[in-house]
Amino acid sequence: MSGESLVLPVSQVRLAVFLINMDGASERLAAMEHKLARANLPFRRITGVDGRALTYPIPEFCERSYRLLHGRRTSPAEIGCYLSHVAAARAFLQGDADLALILEDDVSFEPDFLDTLDRAAMQRDLWNLLRLTTVNRGRRFPVRDLGNGRSLALTLTREKGAGAYVIDRRAAEWIVNDLIPMRLAFDIAFDLEYLAGLRACFVHPLPASQASDHPTQIQDKRLAYKLPRWRYATVLPYRAWLELSRVACRGVRLVAARRRSSLDPAQLRGRGQQT
Repeated sequence: MSGESLVLPVSQVRLAVFLINMDGASERLAAMEHKLARANLPFRRITGVDGRALTYPIPEFCERSYRLLHGRRTSPAEIGCYLSHVAAARAFLQGDADLALILEDDVSFEPDFLDTLDRAAMQRDLWNLLRLTTVNRGRRFPVRDLGNGRSLALTLTREKGAGAYVIDRRAAEWIVNDLIPMRLAFDIAFDLEYLAGLRACFVHPLPASQASDHPTQIQDKRLAYKLPRWRYATVLPYRAWLELSRVACRGVRLVAARRRSSLDPAQLRGRGQQT
């Protein structure tokens, strides 16, 4: 399908859709073509980077920081995934769309997915990065009603998974310029938007899922790249600092957002979606 952006009908925001798909993953591509057609989402395919085909070292990857901060040996699959997301953000900046929906090729959509994006696009004062999937089960705190049984929500804990998300141009510039060289897995790195003064929200309940019949291309091999436990002497303090800073930064946002919120008290007490 065409990579031209579509105009969301109510917000009138121009949305570009980018699907990351590896060469040779034809079954995944066919499945996503069907899902995207049903969701009325034209898309542009971004060829996934094959990390195994790269000759290391490369300037886009800092092996020393990856070991010290992430506690892993060089993982070609994770590097390829990371650089693929950066390529999608760069492709977005080369066009004229207002927002970009970036997808991995194992995502499924709820029937109201496009309507939810349109509603969220009218609430862009709350976000530069809109998370639509996660592989964690953390609590989400609703802060603004979207009017269709869903809301925008904040999280105070780490949420992994980058199967589907929307970014504006400011967030794309951050990904392209500030997240290179790679020091962490992509879904961890882009969960640190608050360190760059950006705002992230989840849609709650989630309008998309990373549940798939296709085997994972990264996670099943991750244990092979873990370093010995003693090497975590640098990783654990770094992670503790990230968790504390996340709670502090997003906690301030949560208090401010709830003061301005259109949600009623019962919704504000919601415990959040468990996935």
